[in-house]
Formats: sequence, structure tokens, C-alpha cells
Amino acid sequence: MNLALTSKKIVIAHRGASGYLPEHTLPAKAMAYAMAADFLEQDIALTSDDIPVVIHDIHLDNTTNVAKVFPERKRNDGRYYVIDFTFEELLRLNVHERTNETTGQQVYPNRFPLGKSHFKIHSLAQEIELIQGLNQSTGNEIGVYVELKDPSFHRKEGKDISKIVLNLLKEYNYSKLDDTCVVQCFDKNELKRIRQELQCELFLVQLFEEPELIAEIPEFASYANGIGPWIGLLNDSKCIELAKKYQLKVHSFTLRKEELYGTSSFTALLKNILNFHNVDGVFADQPDIVVKFINNNH
Repeated sequence: MNLALTSKKIVIAHRGASGYLPEHTLPAKAMAYAMAADFLEQDIALTSDDIPVVIHDIHLDNTTNVAKVFPERKRNDGRYYVIDFTFEELLRLNVHERTNETTGQQVYPNRFPLGKSHFKIHSLAQEIELIQGLNQSTGNEIGVYVELKDPSFHRKEGKDISKIVLNLLKEYNYSKLDDTCVVQCFDKNELKRIRQELQCELFLVQLFEEPELIAEIPEFASYANGIGPWIGLLNDSKCIELAKKYQLKVHSFTLRKEELYGTSSFTALLKNILNFHNVDGVFADQPDIVVKFINNNH
């Protein structure tokens, strides 16, 4: 049963347990699984040999040592792109905590230290097999929550990321609304295409962070099952009101204890988002704290 369809408030581990381990690494996903998140999130980009890999950006610069391993492979804009490398080449890279593009400093200095331990990029298939394997061995039913990164960029590069990812999901038995799988995207035209042209039956979530897009929630309801607004948009009462009117689930992003959005504490922020705004689910960098809060307050 897809928990995204139920009345239970769900916790989506944002890039895994990214508050504790480098984002989108298998150790971060295993930790998030053990923390009893309802879904683990996978951001997806394609390699040159059409392998969907789990990484937040279409670039490699800020979370890997690509500049050291492949210094000659940057484009004219100075960036290193996932799509310019084979999966085998990406396996030569080490993954680290996110750094600032300008300063090179760690974005969240109190998180896992830079240059310590050993982390690698992995494919979507590898992560699904980890989750499904853990579901079998534990008896739990944790879901996958896939984001397609920049479909228009991939299309310009001659690749249809949506078709490739949906076909892979189908191989792992994710194809119907009640399967424990959600597909999300910021590109509304692509998400609409996924529903209408590609005839995808999975639970679809329209992501957005611009205030003017709140007015488009009625249109989102024509092809999506839920919306994923930036939490700053929840202060506009129309966001939740329209979602409820059009029977859309609200999964808001991103809760992290380093960013309190004007509240006095992380607990106060959780009360504001989960109780006052009464969203259906949240993306969280520290999923254990949010799971505990929900269990103690609902």
C-alpha cells in the first residue's frame, strides 16, 4: 500500500539521512531506512551510457572529487556534468559532503566532515535493490520517491530521462498508483507528459517553489496526485486551501534543523509545518527527529 495515499503523515528522507552522512550515498540511505522514514528520496540524472544515477545535481562539482580525477573533462562553463561520464567512470569518484561552489567550504559545517571515510556514487537500480532487500529482511514497506532532475537539459542532450527511469521502475514492479513509489518533478510540462503521453499510473507530485505557481494548483490537479511546495509557501493560506479543494496531498520541502525559518527551535518549526499547516508529508534531512515528533504528536 502506498502510504502517500493514506491519511498518515509521512516522512520522506531527503537525499537519505543527509543531515548525518553525505547526501545520496548508500550509507545515508541505509541509515534513513533504519530511522523508519516512510520513503527514501532519489534524485536522478543520466550518465552518458544511459544509467540513472542517484545524485542531486546534473553537475558533479559540489559533492565529488571530479576536478581531481578528471580535470580535463569540464565544459566551457567550468562545470562537470554527470551526462559526460559513463557509470564506470563515475565509480572512480569519491563522494563528500556538499560544498559551496564559490568558496569550496562545507555548506553545513557541523555535518559529516569533509575528506573522511569512503563514499561512492550508485545507480538507481542499486538503491532500489537495497530498499527492496531491506523490505524483505525486515518486513517493513519503505517506498522510493524519485525526482527527475532537469528533463529539458537531458532532452537537449538527446536523452529521454522520463522514459528511461519509468522503464527501470517498471522492471522493479513500480508501475501502479498503489505501489510504494512516488515520482516528482519541478517541470510541470514533463510531469504532465509523464501522466498523459507516457500513461504513467504512479503517484505523481508537482514540485514548486515560486509563489506565483500557487495559482496553478487547480491545473496541477489535472495530472498530479500531490504537490510539493517549498515550506516558505505554506504561509500563503491559499496553498493548503487549494490543495484540499482539489484533493491533492501536500508534501512540503525541506525540513532541516540548521534552518528554522524564523521559529525558535526545530520543534517549533515541526509544530508549525505538521500541526498548524497540517501538511500530509515532509522532506527531512534528519528524518529520525521528524518520525519521533509525528509518533509522539499524532
